This record gives sequence, C-alpha cells and structure tokens, in this order.
Amino acid sequence: MALPVVAVVGRPNVGKSTLFNKLIGQRLSIVEDTPGVTRDRIYAKCEWTGHEFMLVDTGGIEPASDDKILVQMRRQAEVAIAKADVIILVTDIRSGVTANDYEVASMLMKSGKPIVLCVNKCDKLGEPEPEFYEFYNLGLGDPIEVSSVHGFGTGDLLDEVIKNFPEEAETEEEDDHIKVAVIGKPNVGKSSLINCIAGEERVIVSDIAGTTRDATDTVIENENGKYVFIDTAGIRKKSKVLESIEHYSVLRSYMAVDRADVAVIVIDAAVGFTEQDSKVAGYAHEQGKACIVAVNKWDAIEKETNTMKEFSEDLKTNLGFMDYVPFIFVSAKTGQRVNKLFELINFVYANNSMRISTGKLNDILAYATSRVQPPSDKGKRLKIYYMTQPTTNPPTFVTFVNSMDLFHFSYRRYLENQIREVFGGLEGTPIRFIVRERDNTDTK
Repeated sequence: MALPVVAVVGRPNVGKSTLFNKLIGQRLSIVEDTPGVTRDRIYAKCEWTGHEFMLVDTGGIEPASDDKILVQMRRQAEVAIAKADVIILVTDIRSGVTANDYEVASMLMKSGKPIVLCVNKCDKLGEPEPEFYEFYNLGLGDPIEVSSVHGFGTGDLLDEVIKNFPEEAETEEEDDHIKVAVIGKPNVGKSSLINCIAGEERVIVSDIAGTTRDATDTVIENENGKYVFIDTAGIRKKSKVLESIEHYSVLRSYMAVDRADVAVIVIDAAVGFTEQDSKVAGYAHEQGKACIVAVNKWDAIEKETNTMKEFSEDLKTNLGFMDYVPFIFVSAKTGQRVNKLFELINFVYANNSMRISTGKLNDILAYATSRVQPPSDKGKRLKIYYMTQPTTNPPTFVTFVNSMDLFHFSYRRYLENQIREVFGGLEGTPIRFIVRERDNTDTK
C-alpha cells in the first residue's frame, strides 16, 4: 500500500519547516527567520506509533499576492494539498489569527481533506495564552498547542494526524498481484512500454518530457501471472525540475517504488547510461526492491556483431553497485522482447522473496570460512558464530560475531558472493546483512 501523505501548510514564517524538521528528526528543510525560504516542497518519511507516512513541507501561502515567487509557492502548496490525505495547518500564536490565516483556512476547507490545526510557537508550558482561543474562530475544530523549537505538543499533533488516515483498503486481488514500478528519467519510453505490455492505449504517451504527472496503475493478467504496472513521472535532476507540479511528480515516483515489489529501470538506448539513471536505480536498490534494467528503443540502434555485448559491459561498469541486476534489451515501439519481460519479473521477484534455511546458511558459512579465513587485527581474529535469515524482500541475513569492527566490508562482500554462488546468483535482488555482537548491539 502507498504511504499516507501529510502536507504541512500555512502562510510564510509561521515555523512550518522547523516543525517539519522536528517531526522527521533531522534538519532537512532550510530554516531561516525570513518569509519564503522554503520555495519547493520537501518530503521525508515519518513514523509515529507504528504508522509510517510521507510528510511534505511546503512554501508559505500568500493568497492575495501577485509576486511571481509567492504565486509559484502557492501553486506548489496547492498541488501538495490536492494529493495529501491529511493537512496540518500551521499558525503562529505570536501574530494571532490574521486575514491570511482565514483565507488559507477557507481554501483548505474547500479541499474537503481532514485538517489538523497547529498553533505554533507556544513555547511556555502550562495553561494556554489567551490568544490561543482566537484560533477557534478559523472553524477547524480544536487547535493543538505546539512548540516546534522545543517539541512540546508534537505527540498530540501526530496522534490527531494519524486518526485521520484513510483505512487500508487491502483487497485479495492486490495481494496476489506482483506490483511493478516502471521508473526512469523523463522521455525514455516508460508509458510506451506499458502500453505495449497492455496491448492498448492505457497511458497517455507523448514525446514531450514530463507528460506523466502522477503514478498510474495498469492491471495485467496473462499466462505468466497477475501484475500491477505502475507508470511514473520521470525522475529528473533537481536542477532540472522547474515546473511546480513536477516537484510532486518526483515524490510520487519514489512512493511508487516504495509500494512496488519489482522496479523496472528504463534506459534510453539512444542516449546511453547517464548519471541520473544511476540515481534512479540507486533509489530502488536502497529500498531493497527486485530490479531489472530495460534498455528501451533498441530498434533505433544501428547494430554490429558485438553491439549488445558492448552495451552490457558499459552498463555493468556504471552499475557496479548493482552487479546483481539483469539487463533486457526491448523496443516498446516494435514489441521486441517485451514478452520476455514477464519471465524476468517473475524470476527476480522469486529471488527477492527467497528464504534460505538456517542449516543451509551455516553450511555455506562453514565452507566459506574454511576457504578464506576471517580477518584478524592485533592478534584478535573475527569469529562468526552463525547466520540466519529473519526476513525476505530483500533477503536479509543476521550474522552473529565476536567483533563488529573486525567484520570488514570486504569479508561481508565475500560471504555475499558465496551465498549468491550457491543460489544461482540471486539475480535481480540486493542482499542485506545485519551484524550482531554477543551483546546484541545492532549495526547495518
């Protein structure tokens, strides 16, 4: 399921970014005592009492302003509001209820979304200041006292936010479908590929970069299985994201990866591998998703004897951090090899879901340590007591050792390669290691 989206909105300089940073536990948004510092939407995952959601910081809303920057900020906030499941309206007790607060509140009520009213900068403990009660006049229910600087009231605020989350509509149909996010930078043919797979015009296709603004689901059932293909807006470099609506499309693309089982990373054969392709692939890798690289527009390439081999070698070099990823060369225009994509999706999904018994893992461990002795330092040698696999998607292995400091990255990599070798490479899936000492201190 996609994570709920919570938008933090309000007029400029009421402390939205300070609150955002406090809720996510890190300084991600720029905070300055100057109106208009946050111009783009900033987003991050947040967790409270076991509930995960995506928190979106927005630029301040000036409803009546004609200033170009403020108008742009207002548009960005409007996009965030339209896509949000819950809205936090931030106000400032020091300035009281302003005319702009009334206008912003009116705009939010028209959206029909649940609104949680936050009265910020209540930095004193005890009874609320008399000015606090003015905020009832906004007609948004009970306001919540918060100090974003000190963290007072943030728990009450998040409790109220979570009450308004939509119920998870998990269906039997969705459970047995493999969810496939088709990702990549703009104009590489993602929508065309899905249309080719679906055999009809299910997604708008255009050669203008950025046509797809949101994530779109296409359900496919065939002899290979059941799938949900998620078409996403192209992920651009931040410096290239100029239109206000595109800021949110990047967020939706990342969220599509979050709810997918498999990520198909589409690359334009005519352009070749780029730095942005690496970033797109890197996000899917970091999220532990099964991955495939689909080189599209292969029909447009003039071929010689070793063209595919040379292209593959170049990809392997550039994707060194994802050397487990299989490549497929396709053409959404002609349909070349598109049917083979289903087999590859099933294959990498199975690998990402693979579970290995503790007994088998420790057989591999014993063999690996007998071939290459664990490292030592100053007379102390690494001892690996045993290994087990607690979770899948991706396969995650907990290794119990006498010293985490001695368990160097190179030896971890060696053990990973041994596991991959025994199980056919575990192609298409990353592997995670969690190392624990005898005192059960964890490190990833």
